Amino acid sequence: MPAVQRPCVSAGPTRGLLLLGGTSILTVMAIVGGQRLLRQRHVPVTARMESAQVWARYRWSIDPLQRREAALLLASRSRDSPERQRRLLAGQGWGPSPLAAVALKQQALAARRAGRPVEAEQRWQSLLERFPTSAASADARYYLKGDDAQLKQQLLSQQPAHPATLAAAAELPDDANQDTLQANALHLARWGPRWPGAANLIRRTCGDITGTGLSQEQRLNLASALAELGDGTASELCLQGTPLQPPQALIIGRTLWRGTPAQKRRGEAMLLQLANAHPQSEEALRAAALLSEPLRPNQALLDALPLQLQERSADVAAARVRLNADRNGLEVLKQWPDHPAIWQLQWDLARNALLEGQWDQALSVLKTIPGNKLPDPLAARQQFWIGFSLAKLGKQQQAERVWEALIKAYPPGYYTWRAEARLGGGDLPALNGEAAATATRTINANNDAWERQGWSPLNSGDRFVDQLWRLGLRQEAWDTWRSSQATAKPSPQSQLIEGRLRLGVQDFWTGLSRLWRANLRLVSPDDDTQLQLHQSQHPRPLLPEFSAAAQQEAVRLELLLAIARQESRFSPGVQSPVGAVGLLQLMPATAAEMAGAPLSDADLRQPGRNATLGARYLAWLLTEWQGNPWLTAASYNAGPGAAGSWRSEELARDPELWVERIPYPETRLYTKKVLGNLWAYLRPDWEGRDRSRFR
Repeated sequence: MPAVQRPCVSAGPTRGLLLLGGTSILTVMAIVGGQRLLRQRHVPVTARMESAQVWARYRWSIDPLQRREAALLLASRSRDSPERQRRLLAGQGWGPSPLAAVALKQQALAARRAGRPVEAEQRWQSLLERFPTSAASADARYYLKGDDAQLKQQLLSQQPAHPATLAAAAELPDDANQDTLQANALHLARWGPRWPGAANLIRRTCGDITGTGLSQEQRLNLASALAELGDGTASELCLQGTPLQPPQALIIGRTLWRGTPAQKRRGEAMLLQLANAHPQSEEALRAAALLSEPLRPNQALLDALPLQLQERSADVAAARVRLNADRNGLEVLKQWPDHPAIWQLQWDLARNALLEGQWDQALSVLKTIPGNKLPDPLAARQQFWIGFSLAKLGKQQQAERVWEALIKAYPPGYYTWRAEARLGGGDLPALNGEAAATATRTINANNDAWERQGWSPLNSGDRFVDQLWRLGLRQEAWDTWRSSQATAKPSPQSQLIEGRLRLGVQDFWTGLSRLWRANLRLVSPDDDTQLQLHQSQHPRPLLPEFSAAAQQEAVRLELLLAIARQESRFSPGVQSPVGAVGLLQLMPATAAEMAGAPLSDADLRQPGRNATLGARYLAWLLTEWQGNPWLTAASYNAGPGAAGSWRSEELARDPELWVERIPYPETRLYTKKVLGNLWAYLRPDWEGRDRSRFR
């Protein structure tokens, strides 16, 4: 019996221990699982995440806000599958958040693409009823408007700069009356003169309505828009004698001043009249800057400016230094160290001294404005040539310290490359041949993966725009930002934001232009801004096409990207005034020679075709110059005949000086830009270094 009773006696405590132990284990598991869920909740969904990570948030997150964000991000990556988008976005339009409006818009677009018009209309109606003032509601009005004049008027008045509004203004039925023509033309002239179709409508309005059909203010707006588009002749015709106000006089005068010789004379007169009539205005200062712009400005024009304007214009002071070599340029540099015209003057004076071998004079000029008073590209240039001049004066150790600091302080580019080369490094890899083809094959040609890795926060100052950007909703971010910034005065910081947003919607032509302008105006940017500027200025669009062309023609992929960035800013449809076409700006004769047959402009606008023929021509140039990058880059711009005539011993000894002696300013800048782009693309892992500023 005792033997039978012992298990019974111990059974209760054993089960208790098991239950206690199991409960403890479950508690620990719950705590660990809860901590993991909390950590996930606090790590925001971003466009950098791989789809599997985002999917896990969509399925398992306990936070409905995070599930919606994950759904929107996954839907943005499913553009080729509208039915999948519909499933992902189902039920995500709940709540009062602005993101709910975006979810409804995306639902409507997905239904429309999936061939479900009734469902799309229901989503648009819901969006318009629940969020009538959101940026997304502009799209609802656009798609619902039909012949509804009230909806169209709401578009024009409530969201004037939204792309949907501009599209509506540019779309005219065949039976549109004169009042509609005029209203739409005036709207586009103010809010979007560069919108497709806007220019023709504005010209038509100016031509069809004469006499009292337009008020003076309306004519000024239309004429200013045409001037902004570069059409000085149409701008003048549109004025029909209307008296000019300073803003319009500046815009129209600037366009004329850059036109034909006859237009230039009229533009000069207009700018002088503006300067004399309103000498204290900001427009007068800008007019003086235009008249001071040429390397050898017209002395008579400068003398015709009001004396009080001359005295407060850094541009006029810089122009007078150029006209009078005996004038003390150093004093002018010290007087306006923060002005872009003076930054350019500093380089002009330093370059002249460098080309003359006047190393002490070059140092004096270069050191007059501290590096921390200059934007990064100009500061990097300044520091490189300070080191170069010191080396020429026999102060090699000082020179090396300057170059080492330069490399640490600034992103990879032309001058950091040359600093590394002067320190014994900076070797470029083989740019053509089997080694180049092999290197290209090792690069991941998956553009989406590269974009995820290169994603970084926008930091626009608008939390909702930043959220849209974070979720990969680039078009939404751009539409929302553009709507809110329509009347804001441009600044270097806003140009940085605009440039990044434009790249996000594949507008590389304007986006890269905005980024370059920001880069030349932002002084001592913080670490994040500097990194964003560098990464954004070296995108890799159309990577599969470029990679295939590089492998086929055995040319280094990074060199193709460097040239395409400079030639077309990655815009396949552009054509230069001299007839060069496409991504790599090929002249038809050169393209035909590379292809072995004539090609149409349409052929050359095909990204893959253009990239292949451009790579073939580049491979030929590299072979012709035995892989020399300087002659290759210069030849691509000016032709091999011109570049060959510039060869000298200096190219091997001091290639930086050789570039500065290129007689064509365009080719001189082009060569430095392409080689700087190349070095940046060869250093894709740069994430910021010691950015202490030079004193």
